[in-house]
Amino acid sequence: MSDWKRTTLGEVMTQVSRAVRVEDLTEARYAGVRWHAGGVYERETVPAEKIKGKTLYRIKHDDIVYNRMWATKASFGVVKNDADGCFVTNDFPVFKVNPEAILPEYVEAIFHTASFQSEASSRAVGTTERRRLHVRDFVNISVMLPSLPTQERIVEIIGAVDDQIAALEAEAEAVVRVRTGLVRRSADTGQVPIGSLGVVSQGKGLPKEFQGKRTGEVSWYKIADMAGPGNEFGYTLADTRLTPSEVAEIGGVVVEAGAVTFPRVGAAVLTEKKRIVEVPGALDENHLVITPGEGTNSEYLLAVMENFALSSLVRPGAVPSLNMGLIRSTEVPWSWTENQSLGTALGGLRAESRALAAEAARLRTARAALLSGLLDRSIDIESAEPEV
Repeated sequence: MSDWKRTTLGEVMTQVSRAVRVEDLTEARYAGVRWHAGGVYERETVPAEKIKGKTLYRIKHDDIVYNRMWATKASFGVVKNDADGCFVTNDFPVFKVNPEAILPEYVEAIFHTASFQSEASSRAVGTTERRRLHVRDFVNISVMLPSLPTQERIVEIIGAVDDQIAALEAEAEAVVRVRTGLVRRSADTGQVPIGSLGVVSQGKGLPKEFQGKRTGEVSWYKIADMAGPGNEFGYTLADTRLTPSEVAEIGGVVVEAGAVTFPRVGAAVLTEKKRIVEVPGALDENHLVITPGEGTNSEYLLAVMENFALSSLVRPGAVPSLNMGLIRSTEVPWSWTENQSLGTALGGLRAESRALAAEAARLRTARAALLSGLLDRSIDIESAEPEV
């Protein structure tokens, strides 16, 4: 006989309220809940005199928390050690599980499934993207619940995959540190203006009627494409892809492979994202571009720019913005004798980072399929291995 049963979240967890008066605090460590079931995290510390509300709510390890305004973005999580003791506002309902019925880690696994996220989103109400998920609707979400030993087994299997993903991400971070260390290592490294390394230019505006079109093979990159699939380590493919004649008709300028680009204006400047163009394409007006000159290795240029904080050039209080003149005159460390040889090594390390990230992405996809199969019982737990 199966040990699974259908129940609701409200039957296995209870809402809790640990109210604390702001007047009794000197400061508050605020917690947030990341989108896409990314977990609860310590967001910021705020002095009590700057807090507008009168009451905050303390969260503890293994609490279940969600952001009622972002249920459509799967803002659900479980409190871990790093957020233990933090505070939230009343927009973050807090729950404790019944330990005799369900594991907090199993609840976290449920939050990661597409079926749960779809159901939670459909129950949110309102007329904007920030539709609210009321507690009464959250606790009535139906879930399939196995015995505690089966929950433990599922958590163990998924945890093994998570460990593999974490190991790949740690290896990728180590490669990044090696890349960083290669810059400035040459004895002849000196400060040179960026304008001496190549041509600094600005991208061209992409008319709204063309945005998102896919009529050809020429990418027209927007800043949002920096976070797109496959673009984490270099521009390879944009959401907008046009024909060469369309690009020419609307005044686009195709940037050749090897150019280094970064955001020109807005909050994106503060993200410190820099990309090398791997597949030629046009860039929109929110990009600044450095096209390497003679003797300038593009991989070395990218590494130098990755080590330079462009946000340091932004004036306090102003809308973050950069311009071509400022970038041309800004000095960065540079070695003319070793930039070519080091560039080759840096390119190899960047390729290694991309390969590690691709493998981690493959594992995350496999994890999602494995988790879904374990929870809907299309994958037999007894035969599931902790490796994929």
